[in-house]
Amino acid sequence: MKRLLALLALALCANAAQAHIASNGFLTAAVDGPKVAGAIELAVRDVELAVGVDANRDGKVTWGELRAAGPQLALYVRQHLDLSAQGRACELSFEPVRINDRVDGSYAWLAYTAHCPVAINTLGIHYTLMDGLDPSHRGLLALSAGRIVQTGVLGGARISSTFTVDAPARWTTFVEYLQAGIWHIWSGIDHLLFLLSLLLPAVLLRRGAHWEPVTRARPALISILKVVTAFTLAHSITLSLAALDIVRLPSRLTESVIAASIIVAALNNIFPIVTDSRARIAFAFGLLHGFGFASVLSDMGLPQGARVISLLAFNLGIECGQLAVVLTVMPLVYALRQGNFYRRAILPWGSAAIASLALVWLLQRALLLQL
Repeated sequence: MKRLLALLALALCANAAQAHIASNGFLTAAVDGPKVAGAIELAVRDVELAVGVDANRDGKVTWGELRAAGPQLALYVRQHLDLSAQGRACELSFEPVRINDRVDGSYAWLAYTAHCPVAINTLGIHYTLMDGLDPSHRGLLALSAGRIVQTGVLGGARISSTFTVDAPARWTTFVEYLQAGIWHIWSGIDHLLFLLSLLLPAVLLRRGAHWEPVTRARPALISILKVVTAFTLAHSITLSLAALDIVRLPSRLTESVIAASIIVAALNNIFPIVTDSRARIAFAFGLLHGFGFASVLSDMGLPQGARVISLLAFNLGIECGQLAVVLTVMPLVYALRQGNFYRRAILPWGSAAIASLALVWLLQRALLLQL
């Protein structure tokens, strides 16, 4: 009963928290001779952080406030986004701001046209949006020139990039998608919390009504291996099916079920029902997480002529990022397993906190609420 009350209290506290999955911007650029046409999308929450559009300070950004701040937003983007052709600066002009609703919230959509002094062979992009405001921010680029499509991840340590518009290198494409996969799993806190919820009890055994620490490393390693393998296999299947346009699910449904999966996995640590078959939970819900991973690929686009290699690189990036997290967290968890603090505090209270945050996400995603 005490644990249930604690969970309810945490859920109430979580109402003040935002389900902030890492900050992403979306940049499209279609090259046609000396001209580039495209759009930049920034989450409204990021726009507020960058230029302060909430005029009445009520904690909500209305369409009227965003529209009024359109010129200010355009100026901000102009100061933090530069395009060049063969090293020569292009002149940017912007259309009035619009709204685009994505599963993680509303985005300000700013169409632009860049006029360059020469026909574009190599396009340089200098991207410093949200620099100094949110270190997690990355810009996902989709660059097209005729039927040739390239992608890139902008921002962070890589603020300047150069692209040969008519001859993308296969190795560059592979590296870009590999990096995108790593960044997506590291920035996708919902995916990591689901995995963490399943791994927290991996160093324990359920005996009767109590958790007991494993006495040897082998059972814990086997449990971890089963969970990670099941999750990897499941999300790889649905990621491939969705990325190749074989099977699609509505993003709102997918993201809502992902939030629900975190709640189920976390509550199972507090009120254990499934103890020895957590890999089944990992596989079942991993299928839905694969559709979530596919959403970023749909935003980036799979380049023609390199669909398979891009998909493999992106999935490999997810696995590398996931493995890095597991190798970082699990030795610490294994070292702490013997103490009562781990079994009576970290496991139940940590799981309750995870479930509470996921509940906020579920309400936001399923009901389109702003909590």
